[in-house]
Amino acid sequence: MSERLTPGDTAPDFTLPDADGNQISLADRRGRKVIVYFYPAALTPGCTKQACDFTDNLDLLAGAGYDVIGVSPDQPEKLAKFRDKESLKVTLVADPDKKVLEAYGAFGEKKLYGKTVTGVIRSTVVVDEQGKVERALYNVKATGHVAKIIKDLGI
Repeated sequence: MSERLTPGDTAPDFTLPDADGNQISLADRRGRKVIVYFYPAALTPGCTKQACDFTDNLDLLAGAGYDVIGVSPDQPEKLAKFRDKESLKVTLVADPDKKVLEAYGAFGEKKLYGKTVTGVIRSTVVVDEQGKVERALYNVKATGHVAKIIKDLGI
């Protein structure tokens, strides 16, 4: 099981392909705050709800200085389908080898319908302008999570 991050940790840097195959790097966002959220699979009900919530609140978050990056183990082609089908405006990146998911503590054992399984742990990490972890939230709910982040961040 990968180690969970805590506030004050340096956020692991990453460069991953987005839905169009462009390389997206956390280091390129230095000077801005970044909300990095990890979700199990594109085109599933909970993940769709969460991605739509982030998209619906993107202007508010961007206005407060936050970029949003969604990370899943899906391939870029599936992310493109997800983005286009749901009219998503958040940046979605592919981590099929799960190295970034593991580095952020967002992959490991979790409970699913009462059974213990290994998979993506729905998580959100808020990274400050210097690349440090401001908040690390694990086992979050797909629904209502974005509203909670906005409230917690005082936006």
